[in-house]
Parts: sequence; structure tokens; C-alpha cells
Amino acid sequence: MKEVKPTTIKEIAKKLKISPSTVSRALNDHPSIGLVTTMRVKNMAKELNYEPNQTAIFFKQRKTFTIGVVLPSLSEPFFSSAISEIENVASDHKYTVIMGQSLDDAERELHILKTFKSHRVDGVLMSIGKNTRDFEFITKLKEAGIPIVFFDCVPAIPDVNKVECNLSTGMAEAIDAFVERGHQKIALINGPELLFASAERKNAFVSALSRNKISFDEKYIVHTDLTSKSNEDAMNILCSLADRPSAVISFNDFVTLDIMKCARERGLILNQDIHFISYANYPLWQYMENPPMGSIEQFPGEQGKKAAEILFSILNNKGEALPAAHFVLKSRLIMK
Repeated sequence: MKEVKPTTIKEIAKKLKISPSTVSRALNDHPSIGLVTTMRVKNMAKELNYEPNQTAIFFKQRKTFTIGVVLPSLSEPFFSSAISEIENVASDHKYTVIMGQSLDDAERELHILKTFKSHRVDGVLMSIGKNTRDFEFITKLKEAGIPIVFFDCVPAIPDVNKVECNLSTGMAEAIDAFVERGHQKIALINGPELLFASAERKNAFVSALSRNKISFDEKYIVHTDLTSKSNEDAMNILCSLADRPSAVISFNDFVTLDIMKCARERGLILNQDIHFISYANYPLWQYMENPPMGSIEQFPGEQGKKAAEILFSILNNKGEALPAAHFVLKSRLIMK
């Protein structure tokens, strides 16, 4: 079968007996071209199935009209709402979103970023993985003229664009809720020790206990690497204590699913023998018979939207240097 070559601007110009530059201006609704000529050009373009040469457009405008988004997991409900808001903002700016999931693998994460760079995305939105330690990629992207905005899980380094949720407000509300119900032995199943978000949770936990005049006991903080086995191991450590806690705050809702299962297997009655509050506010809790007592909302949709807005404000600023943007939302306890 003979290959059909795409119609060019020159062919449209030849058909209409006008210059290629006139055709180009008409297709782009340039005010110097009259309405009649514009309609003739567009009708002929439609008749000949003309499609713009995106590569040429990108080259001329020095843009690809794409942004890259890197997330630890695309399947988590937490990130799905962020993705929806990011795509809405991108669509408003006539941009396409390219997704990449790191699966908390630092090498995979770096490979995704390198791929984005080689394909010349115009900007990057990113939530770092739990194992990310090296942030040299920020400098490399900057040198390539590709701005990056972090959200949710952000690096603890200055002068980067980031949107995050203040975890301490929700933690304070969670501790208050437990204390109001008579709990004094409150534990924290935290994330990986080297993760900035884990340090933030611990500091907020200790502070909230102190404010409620409860002495901090190190044995009531255990860590998990966020795998199911590690989550269950953490819960077993707490359950093995002579003075087992009656209330537990966990790193996120997926950790809570595992530790609730572990508690049931040990014969504990949920929301009676032991109570749970976690971060993330998993949307399916409402359909479960025994959900945790509460969950701390981190507003991923709002984080994603704000991060995208910051990125596009940079892209639309025509190369002028802007100070690093840092936007903080307040987490909030949602009782079930």
C-alpha cells in the first residue's frame, strides 16, 4: 500500500494560490488576515486532512507542552485525586501530562527523571519516594531549564518549590481525641526513620503528648519500612509490651489496614480493646464494618492542584527568576 504523506502548508497555499506565510497566519487566527481568507484556508485544511507539524511547533516555541509527574505509586487512592487535579490544571494550559511511578525505588525514580529530561518536558511535578537520598537531579534539571515542584513527600532542603501538608495539626487533633476518650498509653507506628515525613510525625507526636501532660516513652514509637510484613512486625512489638497501648496512630491508612488485621489475629477487638487513627483518609473506610476511629486528611488533591499552579506560573513567567515557592496546608482529623 502506498504511504500517504501528510498535507503541508505549502500544498494548501498552492491550492488557494496564496503564500505559505498567509496560510500559517490564517491557521493561527492572526489578526492581519481577513475573515474570508481565514475561513478559506481552514476549510481547505479540513478538506485535505491537514494536521499541524507538532515537532516544528515545539522547535519554534522551544516548548513540548508536556509536564512530567513522578509519584511513588499510581495505584494509591491518595495520589489518584492529586493526579486528577494536576491533569485539570494542565488541560487548562493545553498541556499533556506524562506519568511515572518510582515504586519507592531511587534508581527507578532517577531513570524516570532522566527520561523526562531527554524528552524535554517543560516541567516536573514530584512526590519523592521513601528511599530518595540524593537530590543532585534538582541541579541537573535546573541546568537544563526544567523547573521542578515537589508536593506531599518533599525534600528537607531549602530553595526548592514545594507544597506540603503540615502534619502536626492533624496529629495534635488525633492525640486530643484519644485523650478525651480516656487513653493515656498512645503509640505511634511511624515510617522509615530517614524519611523527613517520619521525623515530622514523631516531633508532632511528642509535642502533642507533652501538651496533654503525657510523658513520652520511646518504646511507644516503632518504625516500619511500609511493607506488609514490617507493618505487622511493628504491631506485634506493641502488642507484646506488658503495658500494651490502647490507642495507635499510624503512618498512613495502608499501614493501618495491616496492623488492624494483625490486631484481630491476636484476638483484640477493634475500637474496643484497641483504637486506631491514621494519616491519609482512605476513601473506602466508609464502606468498612470496623474502620479506624479516625483518619488525618492531607488534602492530596489540593496539594496537586497548588503544585501544578506553581509550576505553570513558572513556565508562564518567560524565563524570569522567581523565588522558591513554599505552600503549606494544615492537616485535619476526620472522625469515622
